[in-house]
Amino acid sequence: MPRFHLPELPPIGSETALPDKVVRHIHVLRLRVGDNIILFDGAGNALAAELTQIDKRRVLCHINASATGAAESPLNITLVQAVSAGERMEFTLQKSVELGVNAIQPVISRRSVVRLHGERADKRQARWQEIVISACEQCGRNTVPPVLPVLDFTDYLAQRPNIPHLMMSLHRARSLKDFSAPAQLALLVGPEGGWDSSEEHAAQEAGCQAFSLGGRVLRTETAALAALAAMQTLWGDFI
Repeated sequence: MPRFHLPELPPIGSETALPDKVVRHIHVLRLRVGDNIILFDGAGNALAAELTQIDKRRVLCHINASATGAAESPLNITLVQAVSAGERMEFTLQKSVELGVNAIQPVISRRSVVRLHGERADKRQARWQEIVISACEQCGRNTVPPVLPVLDFTDYLAQRPNIPHLMMSLHRARSLKDFSAPAQLALLVGPEGGWDSSEEHAAQEAGCQAFSLGGRVLRTETAALAALAAMQTLWGDFI
């Protein structure tokens, strides 16, 4: 069933005009009067609705009832992802949402090819948040993970939350199965070229623990998704 994000949901029983962005999407999907849709607010709430009028620039729907969903994993993961170039970052964000990540913290590391600060960082953050919302529409999640403001990696370490931090690394790394099952964690994934040795040392001094997924060198977009899948298998809802 098609799903659309609305920041504020209308009351049950109401007839509601949908926003322009949703109207365009409905036309692209060639939906018809009588088709059922799901509206969700990104905070875990969702409604079942029926399309009642479709015009070129205006679409109305009737809100029928609350809609339940069970797409959230019991494992709460914040992805601390070093910003990668081009479509790699967007791909990583999209697929990490499908794999159940709960928040995304982009960071700039020493080997990051892309440097984002000020207005450029704000625009990129907004773009990434739209990608995350679209991924939630596709994968059935009613809770939208926030994309947090871009930070330098050193700044992140200085203000990191008090949760376990697991850093992907080939140096002094353990297997994921050797860690106790956490309910919440931060996954740290480096950019193209990996973490700088000084960054790994600083992370270790800050209490981050290193892990690897074998001896093979993974691309940054592969690393994040492989790690998330492994964590969901070990500690989440994959099996």
